[in-house]
Amino acid sequence: MIRIGVLGDIGSGKSYVANKFGYPVFNADQEVSKLYKTNKKIYNKLNKILPEYINLFPINKNEITNAILSNKNNLKKIIKIVHLEIRNSMKLFLKRNKKEKIIILDIPLLLENKINKKKDILVFVEARKFDIKKKLKKRVNFNKNLYNKFRKIQLSPVYKKKKSNFIIKNDFTKKTVQKGIKIILGEIL
Repeated sequence: MIRIGVLGDIGSGKSYVANKFGYPVFNADQEVSKLYKTNKKIYNKLNKILPEYINLFPINKNEITNAILSNKNNLKKIIKIVHLEIRNSMKLFLKRNKKEKIIILDIPLLLENKINKKKDILVFVEARKFDIKKKLKKRVNFNKNLYNKFRKIQLSPVYKKKKSNFIIKNDFTKKTVQKGIKIILGEIL
């Protein structure tokens, strides 16, 4: 099985690119949302360490946002609890898809949390800052302060780009992304 990790800056189109490969995708952001809605164990742990913010199940993302914005240490606390469960979800995903030729890992903190393996093929999604900002502002719940907190815990896009095997230039058109994916798949298959 070939593991492709998709890297890039927040808002660069990582999930869009990951889904265009046409292979099973493990999307960490979707898994986190699912955990907040369905996992009582996660709720109990978060409620125990952040009772003034997390006090309703299913967990409301606004409560998470308020906790993160009120104290910089809260993000670290949340990550510590949530990422263990995300790793378990990823293990199940890998087990379910072990016969697949390729799987895609869409995990924003792939390198930061050392989830990648040496043999993983890393693809960096590069987009212009102007285009990223335009896309981010269109997001329904976009919060600039929250965005900045997440940027601080991530490795720089320059570092991620250096670590990558391939770069896909995302100008937010289907044609450009598919062309980049075709080149990558042509080289690795």
